[in-house]
Amino acid sequence: MQKISPFLWFDDKAEEAANFYVSVFKNSKIGGITRYDEEGAKASGRPKGTVMTVEFQLDGQEFTALNGGPHFKFTEAISLVVNCETQEEVDEFWEKLSEGGEKSRCGWLKDKYGLSWQVVPNVLGELFQSKDPERSERVMKAMLQMDKLDIKTLKQAYEQQ
Repeated sequence: MQKISPFLWFDDKAEEAANFYVSVFKNSKIGGITRYDEEGAKASGRPKGTVMTVEFQLDGQEFTALNGGPHFKFTEAISLVVNCETQEEVDEFWEKLSEGGEKSRCGWLKDKYGLSWQVVPNVLGELFQSKDPERSERVMKAMLQMDKLDIKTLKQAYEQQ
């Protein structure tokens, strides 16, 4: 078991969300599912026997999803970053994760459950860490014009004279 793992609070769609996420990422699986017993049902207002938590892995990373009720909502204050090697990966994760959700700027999106994601090509960090600040500024300017990040356009901004 990893030392630190994300714990995601959903109103009542924890199992549905976990199954969705597992379908998006390779090397992923659903683990244990706990259900509300009589005491938990009384305390939470949930029906006895309904899903309380779902443990799952996305590409080997452990997560837990909770059906905790409508008390808390996801915000952009926390997001999950998907690091991508290729434009094909960026395209695939961007489309799958944003389906039914909301696409935003600079590689950010919200999925249909309200969780924020950043779909980012690995090369972006290298482009931003140039010893030439003008190159990094051009990359930033290009990125700020994008919704889904485009590796070719980012590299062109970097190489521009």
